[in-house]
Amino acid sequence: MTERMRNEVSNYYMGRKAIVTGGMGFIGSNLAMKLVRAGADVTLIDSMIPEYGGNLFNIEEIKDKVRLNFSDVRDQHSMNFLVRGADSMFNLAGQVSHIDSMRDPYTDLEINARSQLSILESCRRYNPGIKVVFASTRQIYGKPEYLPVDEKHPLRPADVNGINKLAGEWYHTLYHRVYGIKTVCLRLTNTYGPRQLMKHNRQGFIGWFVRRVIEGKEIELFGDGKQRRDLNYIDDVTDALLISGRDDSLNGKIFNLGNSPPISLEEIAKLLIRLNGSGSCRLVPFPEEKKKIDIGDYYSSYDKFKDATGWEPRVTYEDGFRRMLSYYGKNRRHYW
Repeated sequence: MTERMRNEVSNYYMGRKAIVTGGMGFIGSNLAMKLVRAGADVTLIDSMIPEYGGNLFNIEEIKDKVRLNFSDVRDQHSMNFLVRGADSMFNLAGQVSHIDSMRDPYTDLEINARSQLSILESCRRYNPGIKVVFASTRQIYGKPEYLPVDEKHPLRPADVNGINKLAGEWYHTLYHRVYGIKTVCLRLTNTYGPRQLMKHNRQGFIGWFVRRVIEGKEIELFGDGKQRRDLNYIDDVTDALLISGRDDSLNGKIFNLGNSPPISLEEIAKLLIRLNGSGSCRLVPFPEEKKKIDIGDYYSSYDKFKDATGWEPRVTYEDGFRRMLSYYGKNRRHYW
């Protein structure tokens, strides 16, 4: 985000009432900090389910400048009340573990599909003028037919999580088309940075790689380690969310985020080891449950969003991982 765009976005949110679902989690808390700095009136909604990443320390710097509501987005009555009077909603609450979605598909269905419908119904009935930015996922594409993956790529989710996130996304576009609710859907790729869940490895490999390096333990790379990914540092992702919440020309549309060039898992591990000054990695066979839903190489085209808004990622992999290692080196006791 350019300095001019940053100022425009900041001015837009000054005095506005913003809701962040999943507000105590990784992306939600980082977004909340930017909203507070912009002068927004911020309400954070989070169920604080232990396995999902909500962490009170995530908002330590702004805890006296936001409202906290410990509520579950599956609670229709709470959402009916909470959406009233809000100008913007950043709908980030979700179950994001692909493995957990296969082990417990019904909970994933409740959180990623049914609750999204309930949220939109609350908006339709009690605040039809609200702007809603929905965090979707690249997982809905499944195994790529071509690279980079653009928004025209076939949608073939490789797991239950991808199917339910796709349903949540379509609910948002439907409610825009039929009821005029102002919605934008962003398909996020691998997001990394401070305040990410580090307790286990079921919500992605990046946090786990960082933890293993900091602990002086070996990073295990599945298969040949050559699988390529694109990663977005958290600051670039929150910039994209704020731009989407401000720009009504994006309403009803779906956009990929992404980065270029892609980077292999082996390259990520070696970069972390170099930045940390120590560590090691080795190749191991794919666990059977992960092999069945692995998508191989994946990286996105973000040209559509760039052309519409001017957004593009600005934080390099090296800078992003340096910041991440520094943050957890100081604050690991709050995340391990």
